[in-house]
Amino acid sequence: MAPTPSARYDGLAIALHWLLALMLIAMFGVGVYMVDLPVSPQRLKLYNWHKWAGITVLALSLVRLLWRLARPAPPLPASVLQAMPGWQRQAHQGTHVLMYLLFFAVPLAGWAYSSAAGFPVVWFGRIALPDFVPVSKTLADALQIGHRVLAMSLALLVLAHVAAALKHHWVDRDGLLARMLPGR
Repeated sequence: MAPTPSARYDGLAIALHWLLALMLIAMFGVGVYMVDLPVSPQRLKLYNWHKWAGITVLALSLVRLLWRLARPAPPLPASVLQAMPGWQRQAHQGTHVLMYLLFFAVPLAGWAYSSAAGFPVVWFGRIALPDFVPVSKTLADALQIGHRVLAMSLALLVLAHVAAALKHHWVDRDGLLARMLPGR
């Protein structure tokens, strides 16, 4: 079942969704990989890339949020709403709210961790970003744990979001996933 054009997300919303999805997957993979590397030029490059990508995710998340506020998501089709139990509607709304919060919390916690550890964030090696917490080993240790917990929480939430989308596509066959697919 294909959604009507008015039930689809617009092109910018779709582009931001998939761009951020790909970036988050790459960042999570690099983040898990880089923490166990010995201190080396490779590890430093990966940390810098991870920080640049994190700041980019933060900026794109702001664009996405502002776009979403200006152009709200299309309403769920009536047939989907009728078939969806109340707990699924609440999970749908709650998951989206939590993901948006984590789109900001994860990179901000990483930036704060980097600041507290005494490693400035220089976006793409060109734009020095301000440190917004003081250098402190104790604070850095706490923020490192916080960044990891938030990142893992976001990863789990993204997995739940993907599972729900695939359930709608393969089990319910209600066309809900097509609202966010490009080029249809």
